Amino acid sequence: MMEVFNTPNKVIITCNRRLSPYLAQEVEALGFAVVRAFNTGIEVNASVNECIRLNLNLRIASQVLYEIKSFRARNAEELYKALVAVAWEELLPFDGYFSVTSNVHNETITTPLFANVKVKDAIVDRIKDKNGVRPNTGPELNSAVIHLHWIDDKAEIFLDTSGETLAKHGYRKHPGKAPMLEALASATIMATQWDGQSPFINPMCGSGTLAIEAALMAQKRVPGLQRMNYAFMHFIGYNEEVFFEERRRLKELTDKKNLPQIVASDISDEATEIAKSNAKTAGVEHLITFEVGDFAKTTIPDEKGIIMFNPEYGERLGVHTKLEATYKRIGDFMKQECKGYRGYIFTGNLDLAKKIGLQASRRFEFFSGKLDCRLLQYELYEGSKERPATVATLREMRERTQERYPERLDERTNKRIEEKENDKPTGRKIHKLIRRRDQNND
Repeated sequence: MMEVFNTPNKVIITCNRRLSPYLAQEVEALGFAVVRAFNTGIEVNASVNECIRLNLNLRIASQVLYEIKSFRARNAEELYKALVAVAWEELLPFDGYFSVTSNVHNETITTPLFANVKVKDAIVDRIKDKNGVRPNTGPELNSAVIHLHWIDDKAEIFLDTSGETLAKHGYRKHPGKAPMLEALASATIMATQWDGQSPFINPMCGSGTLAIEAALMAQKRVPGLQRMNYAFMHFIGYNEEVFFEERRRLKELTDKKNLPQIVASDISDEATEIAKSNAKTAGVEHLITFEVGDFAKTTIPDEKGIIMFNPEYGERLGVHTKLEATYKRIGDFMKQECKGYRGYIFTGNLDLAKKIGLQASRRFEFFSGKLDCRLLQYELYEGSKERPATVATLREMRERTQERYPERLDERTNKRIEEKENDKPTGRKIHKLIRRRDQNND
């Protein structure tokens, strides 16, 4: 009997490109060791029961895949022979339904659909041979799902324990225009290192995804609480008590008392209503202050926090020249009205980003669909930017420390002063550098 629910094995957790560092953080926070990380996912060891926990908790994942078998297959016939030997009658109900997905790059296969048919044939033939009944198959992902990964002659077959993608969090019944994928929104918020307690401001909120994800994260409310059907429920050996126990645990962990100021605004009445509706479905409408109007009129609380824009970037929606003025206004608004905040702009158009007129302190790489994007970070200083420590200021620090705590004089401060003084461009050092340059030229 294949005890997959209690037997740890290789598990691949997939995600969209460039999200794996944030996915790894989530998985490690759950207590799993990351065996391997790559551009579109990570590998861990887990049982299918542990995959239940992963499915309910992860914000950034797409699928959680539990390996059944790895083997060599040069062509479709060898693929079929290897798969018909698997005890599928111990994994799939003979009167059930399953579908097949795949990632195939093999020179003998012109279309992945042909490989999918071979997988289905092997499974159906095996179950029919053992039980005399043929299970139903089709494209829907709302029941058991089998996944084939076949590159050259190396093949792996997985139980897809997720089914429908985890990257969509189930609350966005009205997507609006050019919406940001929920998993991507979660990753960008993680990149900001927002503490979940200070204000989170989201002008140009569109369908509200960033603000909603921020609210969910602030209250430690995981996406799995929005969903009641997963592929793992349709494999033989599933114990529903494991699922409901994890749901109960996650409900108890939610922090309903944490009420940070989250403001979401948009110039469109329709977009704001869509955002409100999505927030209500997600159960966080009461946490978000929605405003209608130009982004420059957005309420900015006195307490310092995060302000995050996801403006149009001309790929599908706006006209490039019109957006240049908008990006400049965004930069002016952050500089003048958001002092003390950390500002973020998510964009797929770096030419437009240059119009912001501020120097980005960090750039995080992402993809939105197939579009290469950046999350740009800006330090919005209050008053003049803090000056770097000089010899004079370091000496002042030493003197103050000596006056207050003679016994605690920081050796590092002394060392930094010495290094600064040694770096002074003295006449002797300048002449030495000139002689070295002349020698090199000779």
